[in-house]
Amino acid sequence: MELHSPAILSQEQKAECFNRIKSLLKEKNAALVAHFYVHSNIQQLADETGGIVGDSLDMAYFGNKTSANTLIVTGVRFMGETAKILNPEKQILMPTLAAECSLDFCCPAPEFAKFCKENSERKVVVYANTSAAVKALADWVVTSSIAVDVVRHLHEQGEKIIWATDRYLGSYIQQQTGADMLLWQGSCVVHEKFKAKGILQLKNLYPDAAVLVHPESPPAVIELADVVGSTSQLLAASQKLANDTFIVATETGILYKMQQKSPHKNFITAPTSGTGATCKSCANCPWMAMNTLASIEGCLLTGKEEVLVPPKIIKKAIIPLQRMMEFRSKMTP
Repeated sequence: MELHSPAILSQEQKAECFNRIKSLLKEKNAALVAHFYVHSNIQQLADETGGIVGDSLDMAYFGNKTSANTLIVTGVRFMGETAKILNPEKQILMPTLAAECSLDFCCPAPEFAKFCKENSERKVVVYANTSAAVKALADWVVTSSIAVDVVRHLHEQGEKIIWATDRYLGSYIQQQTGADMLLWQGSCVVHEKFKAKGILQLKNLYPDAAVLVHPESPPAVIELADVVGSTSQLLAASQKLANDTFIVATETGILYKMQQKSPHKNFITAPTSGTGATCKSCANCPWMAMNTLASIEGCLLTGKEEVLVPPKIIKKAIIPLQRMMEFRSKMTP
C-alpha cells in the first residue's frame, strides 16, 4: 500500500494506517506533536491521539507537560531539536530528519558566532527557526507569537539587539517596537514569495475578505493585512473576525484548522507566483510535506529518526529557551 502521499489515501487506507499508528503510540508511550503546517491527516491523527497541533511555542510547551516518554515531532528539524533541548530525558523522534528549514540553512552557526562577536554589546535574539547551535549563542529565543513582546521588553530596558534569522519578521518587529536592531538577512522560501499585487487582485474579487498575513512576509504584503501574526494568532483571528472570507498569506497547512474551527467561512490561499490571482506554487513548504503517515509509522517501528543534540549545546541552548518560556508564562493570565 502506497502511503507516501497522504492525499491519495482512500478512507479505508487512512483508517487502517491511523489504527496501526495509534497502537504503536500506545505501545511506546509516545505522543504526536504536529505543527499547523503539516498535512491535515497528521493534524487529525494528533488530535485523535491526545497529542497537539500548534505553533512552535505550543509544541515546545507540550513536551514539558505530557507524560509520554517519546515525542514524535512532525514539522521541521529545528522543532525536534527544540523538543530535545527542553526534554533531554525523553526520546525525540521525527518522521524524517531530512525535513529542514530555509531559515535554519541561511544562518550557519560559525558565521553567526562571528557576527555576534563583532557586535558583542548587543543582546542576541534568535528566531525559533534556527539550529540548536545557533540557539546556544543567543540570549533569547522567540517564536513569531512572542517576538514583538520580547523585543519591546528589551527595548524598554535600553538594550540594542542582534536579530536572526528572518529579515522580514525582524523588520516588522523593529517597526512595531522602535528597537535598535541589526538584522541577519535570512528569509523563508514560502513567505517571501507572497506578492502584494496578487493579494490586491484577490481583494478586487473578494472585497469583503479579511487579509491574514504571517510577519515573515515582505513589507508590501504586510501593509495589506487586516491581521499580522503567528499561525496561532492568525487562526484565532479567523475565528473572531466577522468576515465570511479570508485571504491567508501563510503556509497552506493552516487552512485545515481554520476550516475546522470555522466551517461556515471561506479561506483562500494568497498567491505566491503566477499572473495576478493565479497560483503556480501556493505556499507549500517542501520540508513540511516530507512528514507523512508512512514516515510516522516508520519512525515508530524503527526508532531510527532520533533527534540527538550534544549535551554541551543543550546546556547553553536551554537557557534562552527557558527564558522565553518564563516570559510567556508571565504574559499568560
